[in-house]
Amino acid sequence: MTKKMLLTALAAVSFGIVHAQTVSTVTQSVPAVTDSKTTVRHEDPTVTTTSKSFYEQIPLVSNLLDFAKEHLSIRYRSGGTTKKGFDCSGFTRFCFSQFGISLPHSSAAQGNVGESINKSDAKPGDLILFKGHSSRGSRIGHVGLITEVVGDQIKFIHSAWNGGVRYDYLHASYYQHRFVGVRRVIDMIAEK
Repeated sequence: MTKKMLLTALAAVSFGIVHAQTVSTVTQSVPAVTDSKTTVRHEDPTVTTTSKSFYEQIPLVSNLLDFAKEHLSIRYRSGGTTKKGFDCSGFTRFCFSQFGISLPHSSAAQGNVGESINKSDAKPGDLILFKGHSSRGSRIGHVGLITEVVGDQIKFIHSAWNGGVRYDYLHASYYQHRFVGVRRVIDMIAEK
């Protein structure tokens, strides 16, 4: 009986060693895969890292966007700069002020802050600027905060006169016809 148990134990240990070697070989042959939130397997099976999305790479951007989202559905208020109601530039100014950046309280003035960015290079945390109610004018009259960029689709949060703090997309015709540009002010946070 003891001999049988010893042989069973020895076989289990042998199988365990062979199994561990097989797993190690298979693990090493798996190619590294990366996307926004995927575990990356290296040559050494004991080392794994997680690639990070844009939001995770810059925690400040994530914190800014999370803060902005907390204010969804707060009503629009002309000249508003508090949780009682925001106008568009009052909202962006309020959000950035929580992170040490003082923006002017007018969308036109915010259009001169930071660095001008090509639309194709827009990132979450950038300001997005629009003409006012008339698409024929040239003056900046509205501003929002970009929350997501997927391909050529840009999603932004803003305080709109017809709905308060909400999300919209640049590809909507109303915003496409009024689009003026993108400004990066997040670098001003990083410099502080």
